[in-house]
Amino acid sequence: MIRTHRPAAGVCALLAALAAGIAFPGHAVADETEQAAPKVELVLDVSGSMRTADIDGGTRMAAAKQAFNEVLDATPEGVQLGIRTLGANYRGNDRKEGCKDTAQLYPVGTLDRTEAKTAVATLSPTGWTPIGPALLKAADDLQGGDGTRRIVLISDGEDTCQPLDPCEVAREIAAKGVGLTIDTLGLVPDAKTRDQLSCIADATGGTYTSVQHKEELTDRVGQLVDRAADPVVTPVATEGTDQCSSAPALKSGLYTDREEFGQQRWYKVDVNPGQELRASVSVAADRAVNADYGVLLRAVTVHGREIVRGEASGLGRTDVISTGLRYPKAESDDDGDTTPETVCLQVTNSFSAAAGVKTSPGLPVELTVDVVDGPSKASDVASFGLGRGWWLLGALVLTGFLAGLVWGWVSRWRVAVWRTN
Repeated sequence: MIRTHRPAAGVCALLAALAAGIAFPGHAVADETEQAAPKVELVLDVSGSMRTADIDGGTRMAAAKQAFNEVLDATPEGVQLGIRTLGANYRGNDRKEGCKDTAQLYPVGTLDRTEAKTAVATLSPTGWTPIGPALLKAADDLQGGDGTRRIVLISDGEDTCQPLDPCEVAREIAAKGVGLTIDTLGLVPDAKTRDQLSCIADATGGTYTSVQHKEELTDRVGQLVDRAADPVVTPVATEGTDQCSSAPALKSGLYTDREEFGQQRWYKVDVNPGQELRASVSVAADRAVNADYGVLLRAVTVHGREIVRGEASGLGRTDVISTGLRYPKAESDDDGDTTPETVCLQVTNSFSAAAGVKTSPGLPVELTVDVVDGPSKASDVASFGLGRGWWLLGALVLTGFLAGLVWGWVSRWRVAVWRTN
């Protein structure tokens, strides 16, 4: 089973764009053609439970090693790949020591396949399951550079090093706005493991996959490594304010922010006469929230007058809610007037936290802004909004009229012949 979740980087923005009736910005902030080398770190659980033999007749560890070897052979050129382990070295019963047991097996960098395979071959199921500490170290391993960064976590059990909750660790990583995605794979997972790994993936816009067979594991890890090499638009981290006057000025692009429960955030965009502002926003519930929530996006003048709004609501059946708006700025009557209008964008949510759920960091927000040339002038559009469709409509009417005449004549002729006979 593969579950793909939508908050944060790629899919979330697409949903937001569709909600607004637009596509991604034509001149996004990030450059899709010249990007730094993508970085991927495979984080493997080597705890004692990986000795269990329930994947196609072999142990979970054997399945993971086979998958790693095949993925290393197929890793695209240009991808900087590393491997980190958790629970691979400490064999004792001291929980404090066991929860420090995470190490980088192969450093993130240009891949030497032989060396990486040799390192993987030495692994033997050993100790604890410190997922939270391993994620923190993996995020540090991937620092530096502007390329995409992805952690692929493979585990067969839930973290044994609470109270450092790995789900909270993932939220903290996402809150830093570093554009790092965590994908998780559960080897024959139980319900608790599935919930925890799903939560980790949700927090960063990654995916969770339940794995029962060797081929599934190999195929999925390979897909995730390949995906890191795909060109993407990297969202730009920004920070909205509580009023328009001090809000950050945005240009066309894709932006990420964090918004507390029930909070409002302000941003501003300059729109020239004859241009159209298209904006959309997605707010993701990356933790348990109460049902019945909504998001509001308003375009307001600097004097506080509302221009247009978009709003959406939910009942707890989706983890992302999106809305959008469009504002065409009319041409100025003065041909020489090109003074831009500052439009204030207000994002407000009505999410509320479920009992016992932390409210910090705030909910992930993804904002798409596009300022384009305005729509076609009225002279290009026929009445009733049919445009050049009037030509087709006229042709259909004429065809129907002629067909009716012919059919009427044939019918009269057949009746006349019947009467004669």
